[in-house]
Amino acid sequence: MDINWLAVVVAAVAAFLVGALWYSPLLFAKAWQREVGISDTDLARGNMARILGSAFVLWLLATVVFHMFLGASPGAKFGAGAGFAAGLFWVAFGKGIDYLFERRSLRLFLINGGHSTVAFTVMGLVLGLMGGSAPQ
Repeated sequence: MDINWLAVVVAAVAAFLVGALWYSPLLFAKAWQREVGISDTDLARGNMARILGSAFVLWLLATVVFHMFLGASPGAKFGAGAGFAAGLFWVAFGKGIDYLFERRSLRLFLINGGHSTVAFTVMGLVLGLMGGSAPQ
């Protein structure tokens, strides 16, 4: 299968930016911090360059595989629908199963699962709009 690397990079950046907004103070940063027990001081001690860089690499890898799953030129509607389904039923529900055994809160599941669902929906939309095959 030909990979449209431009579409992959744009979709990965879009999914990454969803996370930047989702976990920002505008949306769920403080609620997420409370649920996982991370203080502002803990956040400041982290190596954000390494964390963000690693997160982007993981999004890029996830996008490549999702692009391969979608195939050539899926269209915006199918891409977004497949992204929604993958984000909710595979990623979010997979986290949900883990969270049940870890005794994590419903609130944390909704925050993290919601992020996965929206990010994969956006990823699928971008891949659908830009076409699955590499430009000729």
